[in-house]
Amino acid sequence: MKRIKFSLLAALAIVATATLSSCNVNDNEYNDGALNPDALVTIKPVDANSFYMQLDERTTLKPVNMKGSPYGEEEVRALVSFAEVSENPAPYDKAVRVTWMDDILTKPTIVRTAENTEDYGNDPVEIVDDWVTIVEDGYLTLRFRTISSNTGRKHRVNLVAENPENPYEVTFYHDAEGDNYGDRMFDGLVAFRLNSLPDTEGQIVKLKLRWESFSGVKEHEFDYCSRKDSPQSGTQTAVRPTLKLQ
Repeated sequence: MKRIKFSLLAALAIVATATLSSCNVNDNEYNDGALNPDALVTIKPVDANSFYMQLDERTTLKPVNMKGSPYGEEEVRALVSFAEVSENPAPYDKAVRVTWMDDILTKPTIVRTAENTEDYGNDPVEIVDDWVTIVEDGYLTLRFRTISSNTGRKHRVNLVAENPENPYEVTFYHDAEGDNYGDRMFDGLVAFRLNSLPDTEGQIVKLKLRWESFSGVKEHEFDYCSRKDSPQSGTQTAVRPTLKLQ
């Protein structure tokens, strides 16, 4: 996790700190002292000195107290705390002043082929019904919960499309890398770019998610429409508090 904080006393004074914390999240809110996120966004670089944030399918945000993206040229999903301001947002929809942002693990969706026989792990998780578990802006973002001994070992997560009869069926795989014991549940947050799936050509389709839960295989369907406004971009590996991921 890379946390970027901004001084409220000096709008252009930017303090960037990389932090890692471990805490047990037992409710549907990310508890980080007094700092709770206002939104989940996509950080979209324009050039070295400019970026904007996609709030939802229709709304874009201009960060008036920032220039270049703190994540360089990478497009990532992030939790952000901000306040809307009265400055001119052009060419975007709203102008905001950012207080802090945390990038989350952002990965591509894998399409299974005959050559790809990799074992992605089958350790159980529960998908948390939460405001950050959502399909929007061409991403499936998931908050999930699993057992961990909290030793700092990284868990591996992937989203794989492997049903040739339904290209919009994806499976969430979790490999605890041996860290699947203990008596406490911890949460992780990850976003998967869906641009490797077939273009929906402007239509809304059902994206079926499958995963191995602690009580067997579960499924859930999301409404999904391919994103049109951005070229394909790279990914960035990040860490989310409470569970180390890769």
